[in-house]
Order: sequence, then C-alpha cells, then structure tokens
Amino acid sequence: MPLQNVVSIADLSDAEIALLLDRAHALVGSPRLAPTGAACIQLLFYEDSTRTRTSFETAARRLGFDVCLVTASGSSVAKGENLRDTIVTLQESVDPAVIVVRHPENYAPRFVAEAPWSTTSVVNAGDGTNEHPTQALLDAFTLQRHFGADRLQGLKVAIVGDIVRSRVARSNAMLLPRLGVDVTLVAPQLPADVSQWGVRVSGDLDAVVPDVDVVMALRIQRERMASELDIDASDYHSTFGLTLARAELMAPTAMVMHPGPMNRGVEIANEVADGPRSLITQQVRNGVWMRMAVLETLVHRTEQ
Repeated sequence: MPLQNVVSIADLSDAEIALLLDRAHALVGSPRLAPTGAACIQLLFYEDSTRTRTSFETAARRLGFDVCLVTASGSSVAKGENLRDTIVTLQESVDPAVIVVRHPENYAPRFVAEAPWSTTSVVNAGDGTNEHPTQALLDAFTLQRHFGADRLQGLKVAIVGDIVRSRVARSNAMLLPRLGVDVTLVAPQLPADVSQWGVRVSGDLDAVVPDVDVVMALRIQRERMASELDIDASDYHSTFGLTLARAELMAPTAMVMHPGPMNRGVEIANEVADGPRSLITQQVRNGVWMRMAVLETLVHRTEQ
C-alpha cells in the first residue's frame, strides 16, 4: 500500500523509512523543475517557523508543485475558526495533494489525517510537544550523508536538552534506534514515560560526551527555564550546554547537531555552533532534500 501520511515515526514501516531516505539521497543536487500545476502543497502553520516552513516551501517549489501558505494570524483561525472547518475549506477551495500541518496542540495532524472528512495526505510539521517526524528523518539523513548510510549501526548519539518538551527528541528517539543508532538522552528532567522509549538516559553530560559520535543539542525556551526547569541560563550552559571545553572532550571524529533555532550561549556556544565539528548548516540544507522526498512520495501516491 502506498505511503499515505507522515504523521508519526511510529506509523512508518522500516521499508517506508528506507524508501524516504533513499529517495532523499537520489534527489540531492537535482535541478529545480518547472512549475507543472499538477499538484498543490498546502502549508498550514499555526505556529511560527523559519526552517521548517521555508524548507517545505522550497521543497515543493523545487519539485514543480504549487504552494499555498496559510498561517493562523493571517486567516480565519484568528477569528475563531476551528481546525476542521479550516481543513474542509482548504480541501474544497484549493484541493491540495498534501497538507503540511504545524500546530501547538499534540495530535492535531493525526486528527486531520484520520478524520472521515479529510481527503488528502497529511504531513506533521510539528505538533505541540509530541512529534516532528520530518526533522528526525532529516537528522537521520544528515547522519547518513556524513558518516555513510551503511555506517549508522552502532553509531552513538547523545540528545541533550529539554527532552520533556522536545518533539524533536521524541521523534529521533523513535527513529534512530531503528537505524542501528545507540541513543542517549541527557537532560535536567526526563519524561515520565522515558523507560518506554528504549534508549539510554543520563543526567551527566560530561560523562557522556567523550563516548559519543554526535551530540545533538536541543533548544531551551528561555521563558520556561526559571519556572519549570528551576535553573537559569548561565547555570544551564555550564551544566548541560555544549561549551567549547566540552566539545574539546569529544572524540576527534565526533560531530555536533542542533535542529534550530539556537539559543547561543545557552545550549550551545558560538565557537561550537560555527566550528568545524558542526553539521548544523548541513541539517538545514538536507531538510530540503528530505522534505522533497516526503512530498514527492505522497503526491505520487495520490496520482496512482
């Protein structure tokens, strides 16, 4: 059965994950196609975004698809329209082949994908604190491009930061072990259900850093640090931040990642973010190829 939605990593079979990663590799460097008008990609963003939104829009245009963007502040959502009515309106007026949904509420994209009134493929571009599946896919793709697609088995990745509220951490914890990656979560707090994630956990970044191949730092929301994490920015940086001193403890071939946006000087030092170990700009670049693979696969499914 053709791939219908990309809502959760858990929904994807191993074969579908391999298909998407392989297709992204094949698309690298491909020329931009002329607009075809054959399909429309609807971007429905209820949250602010730079990387994800731009990445999806660029991916769609490079594939020759039309793009329609709707944001909460510039639509009837600001007048109180609910998600169902917005989706139905878009389906009737735009008839998109794929709707890419970014929403502050957990499971909103699943609600759309599984609703009986939904007639289109759905991509989860980030829902609340739940998941961000295409970010995990592009992170895996970045690891494959740097280390080699056949060298992920046994690779060690530490994901560091606000794990409790990170949809990126959750999706990566679902995906990377399925590709053979050994994942360790390092955080001041951990989710209540972390024992079910099937990954290692630690509260000591200094003990983890020398033994891993990649450190993936996560964004810390400054407004939540004092009230919820009970730690200030400077304390966090010294305890859980990827400082230059910690980067120097890493193995010679170890690399650094960050899904962005970065709080420089909090979860990552400038010298590390911009240094030779950094794969951060590659993540941004690879996000376009990965999302091209996702959109192309879903659109071709609708054309079959």
